[in-house]
Amino acid sequence: MRDAWRGPGVFRVFGVPPFLARILHIGFSLRPPMKFRSLYDLYIRELQDLHSAESLNRTALPEMIECACSPDLKMALRNHLEETRDHIDRLNRILRKHGERREVDRCRAMEGVLTACERMIDREADGIIYDLGIISACQRVEHYEIAGYGTARAYAESLGEEEDAALLAETLEEESSANDELTGIATMLQSQCKRNNGESGDEESLRPRFLRTDVLEATGAR
Repeated sequence: MRDAWRGPGVFRVFGVPPFLARILHIGFSLRPPMKFRSLYDLYIRELQDLHSAESLNRTALPEMIECACSPDLKMALRNHLEETRDHIDRLNRILRKHGERREVDRCRAMEGVLTACERMIDREADGIIYDLGIISACQRVEHYEIAGYGTARAYAESLGEEEDAALLAETLEEESSANDELTGIATMLQSQCKRNNGESGDEESLRPRFLRTDVLEATGAR
């Protein structure tokens, strides 16, 4: 039964965009939930979940880089793609040390985040609004990973795994820095958007079109 759900085609049937279909089909499984009998078990599962999340993010980032308009945003995403590869290498190093497999299940939470991110990006918007949608999507991913790495580091410290904790802290710092850089780029783009729409600072003009008040009112969402 599980094999019947493999392959990107089944996701495309439900209207999933191509890059998300490729992400979702890789190793898709319906395994029962893992049982945790100790803090060590929970720690290893957290590492495996992060490995899956980082792998999914590594698959999605190249398309975001290609679609981004701002040179600063493209550069930030390229840099973070390289960091993401380093993050996966660190997780592999930790898991090998403990004799554990890299992934035992898919990170369904990251899959959900990436699916929601796709909806945040208005492909018909102009360059600035489009880039702001990409940044909003990327920061959702960053916040999920920051939470995961913070938890994993705390577990490592509690278990006396000082080397693991140091590696996880290094990744956590990079994730936080990447998030801060995206915030800076978003602030710059919003200022540019405001200048393009005059000094009035009309809030309606700063909203992505799929969130404008007139659209919400037309659909009865307000």
